[in-house]
Amino acid sequence: MLKLITFAAVAVTLSLGGIGNAVAADGAALFQAKTCWSCHGKDAKTPIMPMYPRLAGQNADYAFNQMKDIKSGARNNGQTAAMKGVMGLVNEDEMRAIADWLATL
Repeated sequence: MLKLITFAAVAVTLSLGGIGNAVAADGAALFQAKTCWSCHGKDAKTPIMPMYPRLAGQNADYAFNQMKDIKSGARNNGQTAAMKGVMGLVNEDEMRAIADWLATL
């Protein structure tokens, strides 16, 4: 019985790891498809303007919340003007996938 429980726990852990990798792959693809790279750099480390943030390694929850706030208008300052139009292309699931991927860089 203990072997069966251990096997089940390992199987669940491995399958969740696969899901994590799929989300990361989706985040990378979305970062490209939703044009994030055009301002923040293909590697998310080399933005085209010094005032644009480097996103690689950013905390996933922070990045996700910033995207949500920009889209909703809760965050609205001079820095958000360029992002406002782009965020209309991204839904919350896509924001989460992008944020989760950025955190892995």
